[in-house]
Amino acid sequence: MTQIQCLIMKNVSIKDIAREVGVSTTTVSFVLNGKAREKRISEDLKDRILQVATRLNYRPNQVARGLRTGQTHTLGLMVEDISNPFFARLAKVIEDEADRSGYRVIFCSTENREDKAAALLSMLKYRQMDGFIITPTQGMERDLREMVEEGRPLVLVDRYFNDLETSWVTVNNYAGARKGVEILLSKGVKNPALVTLSSPLLPVVERRRGYLDALAANGREADPDRLLWLSYPASQDQLVAWISKFLKDRPDTDGIFFTTNFLGVGGLEAIRDLGLDIPGDIRMLCFDDNDLFRIGRPSITVIAQPVDQMAETAVSMLVNMLSNKDLTPVHRMLEPSIIERESI
Repeated sequence: MTQIQCLIMKNVSIKDIAREVGVSTTTVSFVLNGKAREKRISEDLKDRILQVATRLNYRPNQVARGLRTGQTHTLGLMVEDISNPFFARLAKVIEDEADRSGYRVIFCSTENREDKAAALLSMLKYRQMDGFIITPTQGMERDLREMVEEGRPLVLVDRYFNDLETSWVTVNNYAGARKGVEILLSKGVKNPALVTLSSPLLPVVERRRGYLDALAANGREADPDRLLWLSYPASQDQLVAWISKFLKDRPDTDGIFFTTNFLGVGGLEAIRDLGLDIPGDIRMLCFDDNDLFRIGRPSITVIAQPVDQMAETAVSMLVNMLSNKDLTPVHRMLEPSIIERESI
């Protein structure tokens, strides 16, 4: 095995490149950090150093670079569940937008677990992220407050805490839910049901409030017996079983609103397992879109979030903070849209 092959199998350092070229580590450092001209290093020597660095598959230590320069050109992204279509799309657009601004993204999923979120946040902070885009979990407020007090650039996306002074971008969950439920009621639904999460997080709270106010605006009182509160996380089989039982016990339910897309997917499976016809036996509405809702038959009416716009806005806000060194909180609330399909 040659010397070069051995170097490729381990972490290549500036010392390895310097030894291969026959120059000092300081000269290599100047070249790799774009200071060749400033330090009057010849073009020939610069090219030799860069060629060897490429051949040895050199990758800079971002933590060490961050300690030297104060920047790693990386952003930390934490979302609830990267397998959820909403968060998967959000992460993809954030990654693309960050790349256009010269940043790389390290992303991870909290699975809505406070302990996992805390551990991941510590890891990202250790990796010297320049800034953070976070979908917070319940109980994460204290850690985020510490980050704000430390002066770390931070943007919350999808949800935020009312008493935490930081930048955030979200959608008008209340208005979207209320408008969607009012459309559902306008189709003649007499006994509407709500399937939601037992969560104090703001988006879910606002969607539940929109449902209740839509009923009140139409002279209807919410029937507590038609509200199904589910815990998170739960397996798909559990969700389907719970929703199936809920509907079996209330056979006169003729309309149903799901406050998240993964609840809606479970509900769609439960409705079909029960042999109910959509929209003949029951009309269906869901907050958040999903490919199953769009391409399935019947297609499902949704309150769609402007995911791309949320992601682009979050990155723009964070990059502006980093460029201008201005951590003044900025708040953006975007409007969702109703996509009416066959289910209502």
